[in-house]
Amino acid sequence: MHPVQEPRHFGTQQFDLAARPRWSARNLSRWSSLIPLALMACALALPAQTNPRRIVSTAPSITETLFALGLGDRVVGISQFCNYPPEVRKLPKVGSYIRPDPEAIARLAPDLVVLQRESSELMERLSALHIAFIQVPHATLEDIYTEVQLIGNAAGVPDRSAALAAQIKESLNEIQSKAKQMPSPRVLVIVDRQQGTLNNLTAVGPNNYVNQILEIAGGTNVLAKSGLPQYPRISLETVLRENPDVIIDLSSTQETEEARRTSRFATLALWGQYRDLAAVRAGRVYAGTTDSLVVPGPRTPIAAQRLFDFVHGVGGSD
Repeated sequence: MHPVQEPRHFGTQQFDLAARPRWSARNLSRWSSLIPLALMACALALPAQTNPRRIVSTAPSITETLFALGLGDRVVGISQFCNYPPEVRKLPKVGSYIRPDPEAIARLAPDLVVLQRESSELMERLSALHIAFIQVPHATLEDIYTEVQLIGNAAGVPDRSAALAAQIKESLNEIQSKAKQMPSPRVLVIVDRQQGTLNNLTAVGPNNYVNQILEIAGGTNVLAKSGLPQYPRISLETVLRENPDVIIDLSSTQETEEARRTSRFATLALWGQYRDLAAVRAGRVYAGTTDSLVVPGPRTPIAAQRLFDFVHGVGGSD
């Protein structure tokens, strides 16, 4: 699928989107509620006068948020799999999401490091080097707003963070309003599988970012069931049993349009072998091949609109 790929990671009943670089979070009124102060405890207190000029990001969604906040000129280092916006590809790399390299970070002399994965060892190293850092959440839609606020506050641009969060919410409200006027088909979303096969499927379950934006887009997730993990491993037999109206396969994202076309063709050919599936017979299998669909962050409205197009049959590719 890719020449180099970050390992897939399964926490306790969770498939970690942020750890997957290239493909590597229900109610809208809840999202607009104030962020609990307890979440702010994840940030290392910065001096009030601090206005960091050299920022290191350790995950794709962090990098996208920094640039969306107009802080791109302050970003001096990124994770190995950050690739959006395109200009970040020329920046120095500081290791992967799973293993940020403290030495590589220190060489860049940052005055702020933004972390997404808790690592006591890395935090201790940064503290010993007197490098300020914050840790941000990333698993749900609510976490996106928290991440935007924490980064904006730490970088000294809280007004920008408030405006960005409001813009994301407004766009999602518009998509949800359209979806409410349309049917809600039963949808299965695949986020990982053994490439070239339909084995070792990982799907979207309940209580996670992709499920939330799928609901906004008007889809009914066939695996959003109580007791299931957020990203369950399933078999093809489960797919046949659930027999969804729509299948969205996000397991193979690519960087170029030529590679995306090839990936889409291969994905549709795989699923096309199973004519017993209602989605296959109806031509309602879609291949999402850009990472905007799976990186929680400022491009969430783009992801929700693309899912809307898939769910309601108004778009065949991303």
